[in-house]
Amino acid sequence: MLIKRTAYNEITGHLDKKEITLITGPRQAGKTTIMEAVRSELNLKGEKTLFLSLDFENDARHFESQSSLIQKISLEIGVSKTDRAFVFIDEIQRKENAGIFLKGLYDMNLPYKFIVSGSGSLGLKEKIHESLAGRKRIFEVGTLSFSEFVNFKTGYRYENKLQDYFRINAADAKKYLLEYINFGGYPRVALEDTALEKTKIINEIFQSYIEKDISYLLKVEKVDAFKNLIRILASQSGKLVNINELSSTLGISVPTVKNYLSYAEKTFIIRLMTPFYKNIRSEISKSPIVYFNDLGLRNFSVNMFGNITGFEQAGFTLQNFLYNTLREKYKYGSATIRFWRSKDGGEMDFVVEDGRIVLPIEVKSSELKKPAVSRSVKSFIERYDPPEVWIINLSLAGETAYKNTAIKFISVFENKKLPAARKRNL
Repeated sequence: MLIKRTAYNEITGHLDKKEITLITGPRQAGKTTIMEAVRSELNLKGEKTLFLSLDFENDARHFESQSSLIQKISLEIGVSKTDRAFVFIDEIQRKENAGIFLKGLYDMNLPYKFIVSGSGSLGLKEKIHESLAGRKRIFEVGTLSFSEFVNFKTGYRYENKLQDYFRINAADAKKYLLEYINFGGYPRVALEDTALEKTKIINEIFQSYIEKDISYLLKVEKVDAFKNLIRILASQSGKLVNINELSSTLGISVPTVKNYLSYAEKTFIIRLMTPFYKNIRSEISKSPIVYFNDLGLRNFSVNMFGNITGFEQAGFTLQNFLYNTLREKYKYGSATIRFWRSKDGGEMDFVVEDGRIVLPIEVKSSELKKPAVSRSVKSFIERYDPPEVWIINLSLAGETAYKNTAIKFISVFENKKLPAARKRNL
């Protein structure tokens, strides 16, 4: 069964735009599969299409120049200036000066719609964003989200009513969540039935990433140090990143650590979450927190792949899951997701900020029996007076209050909207 991706509809909705449709994301997250599916749909409609991949030598030779590529396109689909055709280009990061190359094609005003994919190293290596300013729209295809994963596992029977399914089938919901936070969302991993095959595939994905993106394309010399950095970050997921400590542990310079962190982030392995603060003097505001884009890859890096037997072991893994869920939820809005730490020990796992809305979120990897408000939640309320605080846990739903703030206990499976902002300035 083909795994349905939310990005598919987003990409097909952009096909009538002149801009280049640029699909980015981690290796083996499904970019090529989506492109092939889009092309198949266009072919069924009678549209002219051409698919080229720089992974194939016979295709790559047509990218020596723009004129060479145009000749190839014209030969295959022969479109006049009044017609149109769709040209799919896969693995564009293999092309030197890819941004300038694509800019030139776009500026020729050809009768072709270009749909282009590239791994994360593309932006680092080619400065493609500057070259294609105003000429492209980026669609990021990550590994499977939890909703994509559950829809696939349940055969799409509850595709438009997952919230109802989670509420009525709590045991199944927890079973799928435990599987997801163990193995992550790489499509090839999700398609396998056994833990052994899943492990073989995640190992292959990790090695391919190191060899192709990090060693070959980005020319990272100290590959072992980079791999060890990923392992250390995986063991510290959800915790503050200390650059100097990483430098000392890995035996590489602080600038090199910073470069490697940038590489890991821009190749879609990690995300660095920055702190929320209003009073910089009393709050910790320099060190970021690291989360992994895919939980399976994170677990594999610390030998936990498939080894989380219960939610009591989940801890920061569930926190990482919630971070990814929040990012997916607010990816097209203006909301930012940060964390809060104060020098007197106050902590808030996430603070979602959107204009005048400030929503603090605390995560509990347990089944709460009754509402309880932590000292950190009270501390945040006393400083910022938010309209709501969410305490996300495995089961408890309900509401209490502290001062003027509603404290809502929300199941990890519930999909809630941001609260309205207070009229006064937060």
